[in-house]
Amino acid sequence: MMYLIVDVGNTRVKVAVFENDIIVADFVFLKDELIGKLQKIISNFSISNSIISSVASFTKQEVEKITQLIHPIFLDSTTKVPFTNLYGTPKTLGVDRIALAAAAIKKYPHKNTLVIDAGTCITYEFITQEGEYLGGAISPGIKMRYKALNTFTSKLPLLNPAPVTDFIGIDTNTSIHSGIVNGVCNEIKGLINQYTRKFQDLTVVLTGGDTKFLEEQLKSVIFAQPNFILEGLHSILIYNLAND
Repeated sequence: MMYLIVDVGNTRVKVAVFENDIIVADFVFLKDELIGKLQKIISNFSISNSIISSVASFTKQEVEKITQLIHPIFLDSTTKVPFTNLYGTPKTLGVDRIALAAAAIKKYPHKNTLVIDAGTCITYEFITQEGEYLGGAISPGIKMRYKALNTFTSKLPLLNPAPVTDFIGIDTNTSIHSGIVNGVCNEIKGLINQYTRKFQDLTVVLTGGDTKFLEEQLKSVIFAQPNFILEGLHSILIYNLAND
């Protein structure tokens, strides 16, 4: 059987077609192209079931069109998940964070796992070896930090992220790069150390749009999993099909 997994961000959409737990095709496109792209994908693959996760809101018309096409599970706080959710406010837990927790359970069962999703925001999700989701943290992502320096000051330029070779900036641009990139890396390392001190045998997973960039900067024992959220959504879909 083939399963269609759809992860809708604020501007981009990631789609994967799974067969026997393996991604056989994947696509990335703009959110505005969603309906047309889904039509093309389902015409090329024999899809049996699907799930959609969206951090952006759909209009009623969009929901109707999507439902007509693929009859998906729309992931939300009421969807059955393969872990115990101990988050203090489960109804406010983002669907992307739910999917990452599910992926951790699937990929690293019976292990204390910290998932770091480096995208628009940097989120930290912690799942215990008993399969309990405790929560984590949310901080500004790399590009958001660059934009903030430019937006909330009168003279600092808007730069694109760049690798840092020396933590001492020698001019405005290298100082900005050092402050942001070095700051993010030290934030991540510091949080990993906090979790390591409290939880033994910690598995750390790095995912999200800035995975490759940060992986090269961190140079630490982290499992880079660029498709982790799609794997988590697939896990939730299979779990719901098995427990209907």
